[in-house]
Amino acid sequence: MGKNFCDLSGQVAIVTGASSGIGAASAKALVSQGAKVTLAARRQERLNQVAREVTDLGGETLVIQTDVSQKTQIEEMIRQTVAKWGKIDILLNNAGIAHFAPFLEMTEEQWDETLDINLKGQFLVAQAVAREMVKNKYGRIINIASIASGQTGVGFPNIAHYCASKGGVAAMTEALAVELAACGVNVNAIAPGIISTEMTAQIESDPQSLQGFLVRIPKGRVGKPEDVANTVVFLASKEADYVTGALWVVDGGYLAG
Repeated sequence: MGKNFCDLSGQVAIVTGASSGIGAASAKALVSQGAKVTLAARRQERLNQVAREVTDLGGETLVIQTDVSQKTQIEEMIRQTVAKWGKIDILLNNAGIAHFAPFLEMTEEQWDETLDINLKGQFLVAQAVAREMVKNKYGRIINIASIASGQTGVGFPNIAHYCASKGGVAAMTEALAVELAACGVNVNAIAPGIISTEMTAQIESDPQSLQGFLVRIPKGRVGKPEDVANTVVFLASKEADYVTGALWVVDGGYLAG
């Protein structure tokens, strides 16, 4: 990715779920294009490690331990970011969880935790960040959904709570895009397929489950966090000015296969 294309110099980004996987890879990709990045997640030690890796790339970071299901912690994340850099231009709304549970055995607690983090958390973060973005009439909000968002013709068993949360993210993205366009804020979502992260480790460690995915993926491999991060950088850039309200599928052709 060339430095002149998708140049983010002077831009300030917040990345939630930045302690690993897509979040960590996206933080590094944003920094590589010149952005300053606030790294937010629940795991402090992992955040510190990512911050060191970003600093080694020459980037500027701010580390804030944040649980996106807690509004007061989100408000503190916003306060510290604005206090340090004066604005927020980019949000990668990435924090999320996925636990496997058969529908008939799924507990109310499992359902609530998944929706609180994956959907309510994205709502709370997006709302808090958007209130800062509209002050400058500019912003890029990128929500992480999933190919398991419904309306794709493909069902995913044992993650009904996850599918419901990500379907909500996709729907919310469209609504926010319509409401915030006049304020100069673009809102898009990315729907990753199976990406090699902690979240998919259980699938990748089971040869039968893994093969079940691979036979449907025309690209013939599991995705890398960097595959999603490159899309994040584009949607965060000024080159994506006319892109809003869209769901970008990054799945190696899984849904087409």
